[in-house]
Amino acid sequence: MFMSQLPTGEQKLNLSRSHALYQEAQQLMPGGVNSPVRAFRGVGGDPVFLERAEGPYLYDVDGNRYLDFVQSWGPMILGFGFPDVLDAVMDASKRGFTFGAPTQAESELARLVIDSVPSVEMIRFVNSGTEATMSALRVARAYTGRSKIVKFSGCYHGHADMLLVQAGSGVATLGLPDSPGVPRETTVNTLTVPYNDIEAIKQVFSTYPDEIAAVIVEPIAANMGLVLPVPGFLEGLREVTASYGSLLIFDEVMTGFRVALGGMQERVGITPDLTCFGKIIGGGLPVGAYGGRREIMQVVAPLGPMYQAGTLSGNPLAMAAGVATLKELRKPGQYERLEHKSQLLGDGITRVLHDTGADAQFVRLGAMFCLYFTREPIHNYADVKQADTARFASYFWSMLERGYYLPPSQYESCFLSLAQEDAQLEETVKAVESILRQQA
Repeated sequence: MFMSQLPTGEQKLNLSRSHALYQEAQQLMPGGVNSPVRAFRGVGGDPVFLERAEGPYLYDVDGNRYLDFVQSWGPMILGFGFPDVLDAVMDASKRGFTFGAPTQAESELARLVIDSVPSVEMIRFVNSGTEATMSALRVARAYTGRSKIVKFSGCYHGHADMLLVQAGSGVATLGLPDSPGVPRETTVNTLTVPYNDIEAIKQVFSTYPDEIAAVIVEPIAANMGLVLPVPGFLEGLREVTASYGSLLIFDEVMTGFRVALGGMQERVGITPDLTCFGKIIGGGLPVGAYGGRREIMQVVAPLGPMYQAGTLSGNPLAMAAGVATLKELRKPGQYERLEHKSQLLGDGITRVLHDTGADAQFVRLGAMFCLYFTREPIHNYADVKQADTARFASYFWSMLERGYYLPPSQYESCFLSLAQEDAQLEETVKAVESILRQQA
């Protein structure tokens, strides 16, 4: 039974099996999970254990069904069990799970990415977004001969040591200033400035004019909720990095093939030197990639001296899922359909916020959105930290009871999929309105 149909307050979610499994898991894995945000520390309570998924829905071990706005943190843009993707993975699995050798599927997916994202002339596949970002930065250092990198407070680029500095996302949810176990010497060349502050970037470059290899940025900061770039910010990054001979790296692990076929760089008309991908390009299987200008990528081994390798890189199953997913997304009208759904949800929730007078604001771009429980303007990590996380936690559990699965943290983005129907999104708006009126 889809629990959003139940009147408010008449049904409490039965999560007894999830509770029992979590007790067992805590004896076997740190915090009972294999990625921190899954522990629900940002909202309190025990995590929901999922059993299966189909189309727009998730089903937990207690038999509850949820309309899913997490989508495995972004990749399930076609919904779960999309027939062409499922068939492609099954066919690939029959030929072999992994070879540790070249396959035609690698070139096929590479061509699809290159044809979709004009800034990418060559690409290297890896196994995760973390691998993609740390490899792209290694390329930048090898290409420029410089050591320092610049990142932005609240932007998360994976858990490589040099990047766990004011990293937002799970680090923010757990309240950790940085991470123990990261030696100071590994971050001494990582310079951190506020997101959306182009003057701070100019100051950093004037201080280290010949030492900065690259600036890495989420073109939409999606690991502190959803913080949009202010007009001129990304354009300013392109201008400053180019004038100082530094590289501009767009981390499009989340935004790539989600906010547009060509990612955020297509929407804003900016050409980065390198781009990092993940999530959607693997159709839900583990994957990452980095790519960019040919002359830069030619420093990567075996063509060049910068070493990077991986036994499972270009895994046949991930390549098959990625090819099937990108072929579907390249069909005419897909992103227009996605934008329509996102606009429908966004207009509805914006109206609800106005009608209820709630101390909250809705942020959306393409098929990504976030509801912050604050009315203060949000442009950077410091602004985000002013949001009322206790109210978000109450909102999260109220939505879960009604059959809606949201990220269990104020500091994460929500995602839409092509599998979600207009009627389901209209029901979502009604659920949000009911909860906000209760909270008032």
